[in-house]
Amino acid sequence: MDKIFKEDSINKGVKNLAKMIKESEYTVVLTGAGMDTESNIPDFRGKDGWWENIDPIQVASIHTFESNYPLFHEFYSMRIKTLEGVEPHKGHYVLADLEKKGLIHSIATQNVSGLHQKAGSNNVYELHGNIRTIRCNHCNKEVKLEDFLAGENCSFCGKKALRPNVVLFGEALPIDVWIKAEEDIKKSQLLIIIGTSLEVYPVNFLPMYAKGKIVLINNEDINANYEFDIKLIGKAGEILKELEKYVE
Repeated sequence: MDKIFKEDSINKGVKNLAKMIKESEYTVVLTGAGMDTESNIPDFRGKDGWWENIDPIQVASIHTFESNYPLFHEFYSMRIKTLEGVEPHKGHYVLADLEKKGLIHSIATQNVSGLHQKAGSNNVYELHGNIRTIRCNHCNKEVKLEDFLAGENCSFCGKKALRPNVVLFGEALPIDVWIKAEEDIKKSQLLIIIGTSLEVYPVNFLPMYAKGKIVLINNEDINANYEFDIKLIGKAGEILKELEKYVE
């Protein structure tokens, strides 16, 4: 049965996690959207948002890219602009510091914000890509972010096929990144899952590869097809800030 720590008992749970980290020789972290929300990344699906009447899942698809590029371009230009001035929060920096201390081996993330790297984490597997980098879908050359925002054609092949380097709905995850994340999780003695409901396929399969302990840090409890050794229910940034006190 999962050991769940909330509010009044969260400190006890954090101390348990700190002990696990110190005892583990190979710790991997898996993060989702809940890791980034404390950096005040706007919700483009908010009730007052321009996209309230449009399904982002449909707009952010390879089908829309191919059939309605102007709509695709406007959607992703808006998403990119919402990240201007967004900075990592304390939790991102705590994870980067744990990596520097040798207490975390790698981070696999569903997020496309690049905030882990911005905070100083080096060994990051971006399972869904990075929205801050741009490539041509036709010739696969890397191009400048400014070229995409300006609606320009590819400077290499001339095609109007520039796109953020993210995985769109209808596309497969990058196999090389997936394999590295899978291998690390298989080797892990401790897997820390932060800010994800584990509902998105195929990332929700990754914890099944873990043979060691599994810990959840999330703003709300979740149901999964595997047991967690402990669950810390609360904001990721606040919990990681508390964790920092016990892993010096």
